[in-house]
Amino acid sequence: MARCFSGDSRSGNPTLNDNTFERTGGYGSTEKMTIEGTVNKAFIMLAILLGGAFVTWSMYFDGRNVLPIAIGGAICGFILALIISFKPRTSPYLVPIYAALEGVFLGAISANYESRFQGITMQATLLTMAVFVALLLAYKTRIIKATENFKLGVFAATAGIFLVYLLSFVLGLFGVTVPYLHDNSLIGIGISLVIVVVAALNLVLDFDFIESGSQQGAPKYMEWYGAFGLMVTLVWLYLEMLRLLSKIMSRD
Repeated sequence: MARCFSGDSRSGNPTLNDNTFERTGGYGSTEKMTIEGTVNKAFIMLAILLGGAFVTWSMYFDGRNVLPIAIGGAICGFILALIISFKPRTSPYLVPIYAALEGVFLGAISANYESRFQGITMQATLLTMAVFVALLLAYKTRIIKATENFKLGVFAATAGIFLVYLLSFVLGLFGVTVPYLHDNSLIGIGISLVIVVVAALNLVLDFDFIESGSQQGAPKYMEWYGAFGLMVTLVWLYLEMLRLLSKIMSRD
């Protein structure tokens, strides 16, 4: 059955790609992955993430320096994400820890944005959830279909965005900024809007990946992995929403 995923399930999300199911080590387990189980795991991850975010959010507004904690959470979370991506069997054990670390990072980032733009975190959260629900409905009703051309297009766009961000980071070390990427000009806002759209479309690929895994009888622990991949996309979408809204608000 692993062959079914060898060339048909390209996801723009780097944690959910063609080779994921080939790394699961076979389908011999009696317990199989289900959509309902994946959704339940996603809610557990969300609860843990919100708990971690609340900690650093509270610390920030209590006047404490949360920068070292946020950076530590981001670095450790990135390391865990790499381990989980290459070793999906570790998902049930490492994904909850990843969610907590990601929450610590997001709490600090969100608090920083909130201190500069009152109400922005609530707006970004509501917009992220609205986009998630809208795309889920569009996927379930097959208004949007994850065809191979669609997957290829989203994958290419996501890879391009990653390379631009990487270039921006490297150039930033030498005091050079990528034009328009971080400013609040109309072009800068347009760029952020495009990135938000690409991040949102990755959700469609994630839905398709999870549905395919449940249909093909992937191992039970892949529910954690599917929830992990979905959370990665949602976090990215939320952060891009924050960036877009901050650019718009800073023009007032």
